[in-house]
Amino acid sequence: MKVKLHKNKLTNEHLIVYNKPKKVYIPLISGNDTNITILVKKGEYVYKGSIIGKRKGDFRIPIHSSVSGTVLDFEERTCFNGEKVKCVVIENDFKEKIEQKLSVKRNINKYTKEEFIERLKENGIVGLGGAGFPTYVKYEAKNINTLIVNAVECEPYITADEALAKIKCEELLETIDAILEINKIKEAIIAIKKENIELKQAFDNFIGTYLKIKIKLVPNNYPMGWERNLIKEVTNKDYDKYPIEEGIVVNNISTIYAIYEALKYNKPLIERVVTFSGENLGEKRNVLVKIGTDAKEVLEQLKIKNDSIVVAGGPMMGIKVDDLILSANLNCVLALNNTINIPSICLRCGKCVEVCPAKLSPVLIMKTKYKNEKDIKKIKQLHPEKCIGCGLCSYICPANLLVRERVKDAKDLVKGDK
Repeated sequence: MKVKLHKNKLTNEHLIVYNKPKKVYIPLISGNDTNITILVKKGEYVYKGSIIGKRKGDFRIPIHSSVSGTVLDFEERTCFNGEKVKCVVIENDFKEKIEQKLSVKRNINKYTKEEFIERLKENGIVGLGGAGFPTYVKYEAKNINTLIVNAVECEPYITADEALAKIKCEELLETIDAILEINKIKEAIIAIKKENIELKQAFDNFIGTYLKIKIKLVPNNYPMGWERNLIKEVTNKDYDKYPIEEGIVVNNISTIYAIYEALKYNKPLIERVVTFSGENLGEKRNVLVKIGTDAKEVLEQLKIKNDSIVVAGGPMMGIKVDDLILSANLNCVLALNNTINIPSICLRCGKCVEVCPAKLSPVLIMKTKYKNEKDIKKIKQLHPEKCIGCGLCSYICPANLLVRERVKDAKDLVKGDK
């Protein structure tokens, strides 16, 4: 579906650095898992890159401090999902002290697969496109034949990956090539929107020597960046639950660059590029930020207007928040007009059914009550757990109903009832 973009073309010259937060609030969350072992205490001094927590579950990856300084406290702050998450509060001493000097690996193709996986794991590399899934897990599979690099960024406003790719194009290609060689993957395909000629040209300038890496132009439809849609468009393949069933791994641009820094410099995931945009922001920029930075600091620097609505994420899949801490898997923060679309009654027009990429019936899910076991059984038959949260149902609704929110409620109910 065509969605009004508002991309504002934040390109290379708009990438700035904000690396002086007074405090950082490192979220103790990995993906959606808040079952984290805390490894620091109040008053303790930590270095930039120090491990301050570790996931307890199946994927025991570390969480690192993005600054050097003193642990002040533990507070609950709002994170990417709009929920309160326990954070380690660290007062920045602005000295950028690290425990040990970073070693530089001249040839990042020379890792064994086991060393590669361990390097990603120990540096806490996760997917930077939204889910925050531990990246090393994808590469533990033995039957990988295709790496798809997602450079689509189909949601309106968001250009963080585009800005990073234009500046770090050579490093990205070097990393993609290394991933192919280390994991014995046959090919890599970089998926770029057809209209994004500048990004394609940036890769074309360097891709000549990388014979296993190809560029595939995809339609500018929403949600083309959704993994299932992208794989179908690029390879004409489908799968049941996971892309690896077809031998496919998908990483976005920011994740590839995080892999580069882990392989090249043994650098943990402590910063990322975030798009700051929206009509209520005086300066629209892509900003390299330290993870744990209070979004308010950056928004004030970029001259946010009073009475703005702040959204964590893009306008389609994002969540309205009152405060926000920048986490690893947050790629956009918007400042929007404080306007209210007054909802009316459902017209039963079926538009939400027509546009749903997951082939659900949002209107039926929305209408179903949750009062008894019979209702819950009925809602399960509508499979709200398949919702990808794209927001098209709310976008298209002529009655201005919060369809996506109601489907999410049903999704959470079904997941919690399993």
